[in-house]
Amino acid sequence: MADLLNIGLSGLAANKTSLAVTGHNIVNVNTPGFSRQETIQSTRTPQFSGAGYIGSGTTLTDVRRIYNEFLNTQVRSSTALNSDTKAYLSQINQLDSLLAGSTTGITPGLQKLFSALQTAAEDPANIPARQLALSEAEGLAKRFNTVYDRLYEQNAFINKQLSAVTDQVNQLATSIAGYNDAIAIAASNGQAPNDLLDAREEAVRKLSEFVGVTVVPQDDSSYNLFIGSGQPLVVGKQAARLEVVPGQADPLRQEIQFVSGNSRQNVSSLITGGEMGGLLRYREDVLDTSLNAVGRLALSVTDQINRQLGQGLDLNGEFGNNLFRSINDPLLLSQRSLARIGNSDANANLNVTLTDTTQLTTSDYEVQFTSATEYVVRRLSDGTQFPASPATFDITTVPAPEVDGFSLGVASGTFAAGDRFQVMPTRNAGRDIRADMKNAEELAFAAPLKAETSPANIGTGKITQPKLLTEINIYDPAAQADLETSLRNAPPLRIVMGAGGGATQSYDVVDINGNVIDTGSIVPGQDNALTISVPANPPAVPAAFDYQVTISGRPSGGDNFSVSFNTNGVSDNRNALNLVNLQNKSVIGINPAAPNTTGSSFSDSYGDLVERVGTLTSQARVDGEATGAILKQATDNRDSISGVNLDEEAAKLIQFEQYYQASAQIIQVARNLFDTLINTF
Repeated sequence: MADLLNIGLSGLAANKTSLAVTGHNIVNVNTPGFSRQETIQSTRTPQFSGAGYIGSGTTLTDVRRIYNEFLNTQVRSSTALNSDTKAYLSQINQLDSLLAGSTTGITPGLQKLFSALQTAAEDPANIPARQLALSEAEGLAKRFNTVYDRLYEQNAFINKQLSAVTDQVNQLATSIAGYNDAIAIAASNGQAPNDLLDAREEAVRKLSEFVGVTVVPQDDSSYNLFIGSGQPLVVGKQAARLEVVPGQADPLRQEIQFVSGNSRQNVSSLITGGEMGGLLRYREDVLDTSLNAVGRLALSVTDQINRQLGQGLDLNGEFGNNLFRSINDPLLLSQRSLARIGNSDANANLNVTLTDTTQLTTSDYEVQFTSATEYVVRRLSDGTQFPASPATFDITTVPAPEVDGFSLGVASGTFAAGDRFQVMPTRNAGRDIRADMKNAEELAFAAPLKAETSPANIGTGKITQPKLLTEINIYDPAAQADLETSLRNAPPLRIVMGAGGGATQSYDVVDINGNVIDTGSIVPGQDNALTISVPANPPAVPAAFDYQVTISGRPSGGDNFSVSFNTNGVSDNRNALNLVNLQNKSVIGINPAAPNTTGSSFSDSYGDLVERVGTLTSQARVDGEATGAILKQATDNRDSISGVNLDEEAAKLIQFEQYYQASAQIIQVARNLFDTLINTF
């Protein structure tokens, strides 16, 4: 009787536990990360009798967690990848809408400005048309300012979001370390604490939403977690932490530091996956490049228009002033350089002077001093060093050596070997562009020289209006003043034709006193380009200059043409037409080291940026759909093994209930037999 009773009791105990485990599965069907559990039974040690071994019932050996490490690893990695893509996509969608929008993009502003210049060029004395050109220039500058502001708002958002994400990472890392400790203690009796394991697994999955992690299981059932290139975020019950701090190279760009004990390491460039990885990837690959591309375009527009205006005369007969703020405004030079924290002189900084906007790139640069005066420049986009090692530049050299369209000078302080600076020639130009000209009469639409045909000429010869070959350098005030004075004061020159009738015809260039300063010949009946050099004659003509005219037709002997300063040229639109032609002129991204590169125009350069961002946005959308599908598939695969199926659990509930009742019936039979036996005696 006792044997039968013990067998029934063992069944009751086993099935009671199975019912409890099944109930636990059912009520946790919606618990995130829960893995269903099942009981594992085995027979007790049988008893030997004369008839052989007789079973003594059942016993529970384990409550097993249905878990697949491979599938859970897939869920973690897919979660990190999907969160990375979603964070990246949310930012680049905003940028794509900003750059390509008709109300916020740069292209409509460029088109309106050049359309207004074209209208003004058709009637250069028309003040309302000139005023419209000034208004459109101001509108274009504000478009650049708006785009810059929106981009830097994104940068500020990324900084704040990195701080929020870092807090979440630190909380989860601490939580996981606590789970490791609790699991190691609970598992010391040889049995797995299933619910703690599930809770830790869910915490690791949540952590993967914020940053990509590598999980390494340990013998004591704890997890070690690593980020970046192997930085240990969690080891056993100890958790390191991440901190967001102002960047050493650029305080406006937060960087991520890995803090373990007293050591710190910048891991911004090492982190991948999760929301943090997506934000850092967007900032590095898209935002910084877009800021620099917009800034380069702003500098090119400013430089080219200001330069061209400087070659002409306004309605008052004065040489042209800047339409936009000068690209080398003294207030801007030192703002293009940022000293790295920890340099020998905290007050030392560099001036960055732009020398040729056609050669500017969209890269930032790092300047490293190898001594108190010698330095090298490294282009961060591709690592190219200037000058090539082992040569160096000297900060005291005059004129300063040029690198990609800019040069460096001392703004303040002193330098020492090891000092580093981040140079950003184009980064803030979208913020700095400003339309300064307020008086429409100051738009220099006329050319400084004019050619006239003598009314006494009897031949069919014609002369074009002169084209000034010597550029007025608006960035060198002394040279600018000398050349403007020379153009204004240079006495008129006459081109006097010699006797015709042959295959060639001679000419003399004579000054106002009849002195011959140059001679040459033309071929009658075709276009003949003549380059005239006017020598310096201080003090009235402090600088020499050259210009070009074209003589066509068949001049007669003695015919002459005169070239002089364009006084009262209010109806002259030659410089205005040159301004209009800037719209399609290739003036951006010209690489002198690669003669086959032709550069691009304003519109093409901006179009390239919009196209690049649009392509990356489209790719990110595809990636978002793909990673979402991969995550869903990985989650479904995991749930197919570890998830709770209510129908299955309900069937088990009935099954174990029946087992429990059957075990109880065994006990009832044993009791009846015992009662029968007692009654017999």
